[in-house]
Amino acid sequence: MHETELHDLSDDADYAASVEQASASVMLTRTESGSRSFPSEPEGAELIYSKDNVTIHPTQFASERISGRLKLAKQGDSVFMTWSPYKGQSSNARLSEKDRNLYTIRAVPFSDVRSIRRHTPTLGWQYIIIVMSSGLAFPPLYFYNGGVKEFFATLKQHVLIVRSLEDANVFLVNDFQNPLQRTLSSLEMPGAVSMGSALSIPDSGSPLASLTDGGKNSAVLSQSIFRNWQKAQDPGRDLSINVLEKFSLVTKFARDTTTQLFRENSNGFAALDPKNYGIPRPRLDAPYQEEQEKKKVPEETHVPADPIEFDKLALVWGQPRQSPLGPIEWASFLDSEGRIMDSKALRKRVFYGGVEHTIRKEVWAFLLGYHDYESTYAEREYLKTSKRTEYMTIKQQWQSISPEQAKRFTKFRERKGLIDKDVVRTDRSLPFYEGDNNPNVKTLRDILLTYSFYNFDLGYCQGMSDLLSPILYVMEDESESFWCFVELMERLGPNFNRDQSGIHAQLFALSKLVELLDAPLHDYFQPRECLNYFFCFRWILIQFKREFEYEQIMFLWEVLWTRHLSEHLHLYLCVAILKRYRDKIMREQMDFDTLLKFINELSGHIELDPFLRDAEALCIYAGENGAASIPPGTPPSLPIENESSLLYSQDDEVL
Repeated sequence: MHETELHDLSDDADYAASVEQASASVMLTRTESGSRSFPSEPEGAELIYSKDNVTIHPTQFASERISGRLKLAKQGDSVFMTWSPYKGQSSNARLSEKDRNLYTIRAVPFSDVRSIRRHTPTLGWQYIIIVMSSGLAFPPLYFYNGGVKEFFATLKQHVLIVRSLEDANVFLVNDFQNPLQRTLSSLEMPGAVSMGSALSIPDSGSPLASLTDGGKNSAVLSQSIFRNWQKAQDPGRDLSINVLEKFSLVTKFARDTTTQLFRENSNGFAALDPKNYGIPRPRLDAPYQEEQEKKKVPEETHVPADPIEFDKLALVWGQPRQSPLGPIEWASFLDSEGRIMDSKALRKRVFYGGVEHTIRKEVWAFLLGYHDYESTYAEREYLKTSKRTEYMTIKQQWQSISPEQAKRFTKFRERKGLIDKDVVRTDRSLPFYEGDNNPNVKTLRDILLTYSFYNFDLGYCQGMSDLLSPILYVMEDESESFWCFVELMERLGPNFNRDQSGIHAQLFALSKLVELLDAPLHDYFQPRECLNYFFCFRWILIQFKREFEYEQIMFLWEVLWTRHLSEHLHLYLCVAILKRYRDKIMREQMDFDTLLKFINELSGHIELDPFLRDAEALCIYAGENGAASIPPGTPPSLPIENESSLLYSQDDEVL
């Protein structure tokens, strides 16, 4: 991509549209009298801020941006934010007008905003991330023409904003937290109303699980829970699996604040009435009403047929799984000096059969890229020695930090504290990690701390311990586990970007694959506001780690790491699971909340082999059209080198 594409926007259709609409906006403003307000806003709403050429990036490439206008409006004591994409021709052929409109942000009240994270990278444009009280975040908003300071200056005049003590780039909105509550929450004392104990999916009989039953009062209860969660959680934390695990508690309230708080109408702002928040008013006849609902017999719902005869497709193209690769067959792939003679054949063999556990340590080192396929026994031994020395050098960097230094090293304390909390609850039911003072738990902690110094920009995010755990279990060596984890994070690191760019790119690609492979299911999701595919977030973030048994996960991962048919087979696996349950989803008229609950309850109840066969069949069937639906550079693809339009950086400049 040319350098001019990054800096010279004069020939970009989005930019041209922004200039044209900005000019029109200026002319309109000059003709207005009194308060500056939207021409079609509810009575009394005042426009207090407007900025053109504020941009959302569905992918990591500058050419695929969606430019639009950001506005702040005030009605009474309430302040609202909207962002609308420019209409007209787009420079991005991949995105249709319908796709672009999916990113529209409609009338978000700041009373429901938890925090605003400001990013000021050394290179590139400033951007902000709006985080809702539910913990969910809107896509990053890039300010191509500046204006972040003006945005905050305007907002501070109307909304209480305070800088987080934990992270100077995070601004807390309406932070009225009780100091005692803050102290109890940080210590995780019983007196604190904390969601920390709800990280795992609650049992169906638990009080928390009952909140996702779609009951009429669940949204009110969910709102209260999310308010308490806002108080108990550290606002400076990176957004990652911490957000995802709360999806088991999401109801219509949280869904609406994440996607579209108000339905689109001709005014641009919906009437500022509680009913528009998706929050039901209390009803005196609620018990009676609930009883009547239980007595209702669901009507038969017509389910559109699967357009590609899915069952037959799997039989034709999905090959049965083979027995795992064993030691004798593994040796046949090596020459006398230890080189892999046919890496393509090896990867295909692993794709269809997996690997016996006794040789996983050797094979995984190749699949992850720690060892080169053409390396010899001697070269690999030398690499192990040199890499062990390098690992110890990095490890000593954090080990040498004295308590006095740590007092003045906030980022280190934050990351160390988060790692210490996570490792003690990662796969502790396994014999390898169970028990007090388990040395493997300490090794897991040491590797993660060392990685946070190796990749200081990314650091540590919740969910990384889930990815490292099986690697340490297989490699049984601290240094080799570290370097294999480094290789894995080269591909999956974008999943943990603060701006969630990697996850958003994969969810967008997933939506395009579903549209290609099952248009009726895609059409079913659209009016139910499910096209963001957030219900698949956890699958993608940690590669189905919570969905299958430990042995199955190791098998699945080694299959994915072969990249035999596609680097994005995990997305086809998502499609395969959705298609297998499509009839149930549509017949029961699942909306976002019930679909999310249903997806969560599939954990531990999915048989891997048939779905892998389905995913293979779908990948072959989709062919080039499927590959074209996935933007280049979408994780776990390796980033495109020397690409001047790569935008996302973890660097923050504290102003």
